[in-house]
Amino acid sequence: MSVNKPSNPKRPLEGLRVLDIATYIASPFCATMMGEFGADVIKVELPNVGDGCRKLGTVDDCGDTLVWLSEARNKKCVTLDLRKPEGASLFKQLVTTCDVITENFQPGTLERWGLGWDVLHGINEQMVMLRVSGYGQTGPYKDKPGFGRIGNAFGGISFLAGDPDSAPATPGSATLADYLAGVFGGFGVLAALRHAEATGVGQYIDVGLYEPIFRILDELAPAYDRCGTIRQRMGAATVNVCPHSHYPTKDDRWVAIACTNDKIFKRLAELMGHGDVAADGKYGTIQQRDADRAGVDGMVSDWTLQYSQKQVIELCESAQVPCGIVAAIDEIFEDPQYAARQNIVHLDEERTATLAVPNVVPRLSATPGSVDWLGPSLGHHNKEIYSELLKLTDEELQDLKDKNVI
Repeated sequence: MSVNKPSNPKRPLEGLRVLDIATYIASPFCATMMGEFGADVIKVELPNVGDGCRKLGTVDDCGDTLVWLSEARNKKCVTLDLRKPEGASLFKQLVTTCDVITENFQPGTLERWGLGWDVLHGINEQMVMLRVSGYGQTGPYKDKPGFGRIGNAFGGISFLAGDPDSAPATPGSATLADYLAGVFGGFGVLAALRHAEATGVGQYIDVGLYEPIFRILDELAPAYDRCGTIRQRMGAATVNVCPHSHYPTKDDRWVAIACTNDKIFKRLAELMGHGDVAADGKYGTIQQRDADRAGVDGMVSDWTLQYSQKQVIELCESAQVPCGIVAAIDEIFEDPQYAARQNIVHLDEERTATLAVPNVVPRLSATPGSVDWLGPSLGHHNKEIYSELLKLTDEELQDLKDKNVI
């Protein structure tokens, strides 16, 4: 049972039904978030195979992976082969009951199965559909396959990740594009639902994996258009501000320090005993600091290396200089801020030992979301959905199972 069950069980998306026919992370993450806030999410998987996330990552004793257990939370899992006529027919019945469909097949796949947007929209005019693919539903690249790594690379963030003299690196996680596509897709779904409620007519949301990545890269596009600037890799540093990087400490740990303007740098300089370089000194403006990044970062590193991580943070806090730990996962589990905010939730279920997973984001003051259960076993909810929702008999279910439709 979730330790963060809200005292008021009413959640803002209760009453909505989502059919998640996607695989891996991108579109399914949108469905996961909707499930956290009360939507009834039905996860549709291929019989005997299941979603690829069941095999992605560390395998738990229950047979599924930790990725699956965490990211398929709050979903009801059914099996259904959409490629078979009986499966397509059953799916169309489910479509009549739903408000949202999430999918991320390569463009044209659902159309080849006779389940494209036009068909499904004709069945349920008010339904909205999230369509995530590598490059979107249009354009010369629309038929190309794509995963998160490709989205990161084509979107422009991978080129910026890594040290200046090294190859482009993975920007933290190869799945960054997947999760962002789910978040942006979720925003699109909620906007489309609002429109559907007002007009009675649904629409589809079209997201290419690379597009959310490109969208979050601050002034990358306008700086190139206006100034011809092609931003290069800067390691831990960032463009436009300095010092704004990661710095080593005496106890072999790291801190992040962010001086986003000249006033903050002045406070840091005085704290380090170098007040003369700020204000009217040689590093008083961002332009002066930017011209000698190595010198500025070297000065900060020399100072942080005199103290432990804890001491650096305490000193910076005393001077109102933004500073924090560069946290490894063990430090996250031990951190009082994570604990106070309940950012990690522990769930105990029959099929697996107690497992810690990231808690719900964002946090709503009156109607918070919650993690109710971890990713279920393959086909766990077949009887509930097909018998109770679609009113199929036991004989019909057995026949479909014998034909490997479910």
